[in-house]
Amino acid sequence: MSDHSQQPGNSDQLTRREFMRDGALTAAGFAVGLAALAERQASAADEIKKTRSYNPEMEYRPLGETGLWISAVCLGGHWKRVDKMVPGVFKSSSWLSADLDSKGFRQNRHEVVSRCIERGINYIDACTREEVMAYAEALRGRRDKMFLGFSWYQEEMRRPEYRTAKALLGTLEKGMRAAKLDYVDLWRPTMHEQSGMHTKGEVEEMMKALETARKQGKARFTGLSSHDRPHIKWMIEIYPENVQVVVTPYTAKSKVLPRDSMFDSMKSGGVGMFGIKPFSGTHLFKGDSSPDSPHAEEDDRLARMAIRYILNNPAVTAPIPGMINTHQVDNMAKAVRERRELDLQEAKELEAAMDQAWAQLPAGYQWLKNWEYV
Repeated sequence: MSDHSQQPGNSDQLTRREFMRDGALTAAGFAVGLAALAERQASAADEIKKTRSYNPEMEYRPLGETGLWISAVCLGGHWKRVDKMVPGVFKSSSWLSADLDSKGFRQNRHEVVSRCIERGINYIDACTREEVMAYAEALRGRRDKMFLGFSWYQEEMRRPEYRTAKALLGTLEKGMRAAKLDYVDLWRPTMHEQSGMHTKGEVEEMMKALETARKQGKARFTGLSSHDRPHIKWMIEIYPENVQVVVTPYTAKSKVLPRDSMFDSMKSGGVGMFGIKPFSGTHLFKGDSSPDSPHAEEDDRLARMAIRYILNNPAVTAPIPGMINTHQVDNMAKAVRERRELDLQEAKELEAAMDQAWAQLPAGYQWLKNWEYV
């Protein structure tokens, strides 16, 4: 099925000396990039105040060259552990089995979205059928308060029968009808995690669908979700008009290397980025996320440090953690307001916590280790 003849291969391994040198260059590059970001924010101060759900206590970053100003932390679509807030809401062991019609669940999602709006968080990333339906409902009557990202992954690129422009557009239209959406702000189909598995022809079909959706006014902007860094870089460079935003992993352990980084292509192409898995799923935490967990305070601190760490990369528009209650929304807003750079003790604490998290990753999450050096 794969066609790698015109697609990227893996980068060469760095020697330790090169790694140390490039690490220093990356740190210097971050400082320059953050200074440039601050200048851009200052020059666009009046424009930023017009963004959705603007709050002066929230930081806003440009979503590439889309013209949108996005809160520095956003709402990821996943609601893992929401059963700690709504007992019995899961119909099976999967969080995707949540009863979308449950009064408690709908109230929980409405409250979380409401608190996001209050705190100035202005983007929701919905990547499954269930998430699209739940968040469209939570936004009913206040659609203009949040930007909404759309993916209906069950009927997108991961299944062979949906790898044509016609089929993908059919999924978008079907999802919009079901969720009663007139438009989506960002359509970012979910590809194979290793999207280089797709043939060039399949990628071109997806790009055709993205372009058509924008021309028809169904999607204001387009992009993609993939975990395949070399392939993401290739798609940005080959299809710059359609890859306006990338949704991809970036954890509290990720380190950027300047050689052949996808961030170089993102910067030159004016591409925005939402970082998924900022807490390595929920593996960063020691508690179970219940409000009365004895680890609640420590986990809150770890979550804030992780967000601060990630936001030191100016190429990241925003990490998008899932949140199960209003307290977690408040904690994320607090992280944005805190001093950005970690002190030595904080850095050691976060590193130790992430080392432990990665040592305990289950088989289905081992791929996250590929995102330590980006």
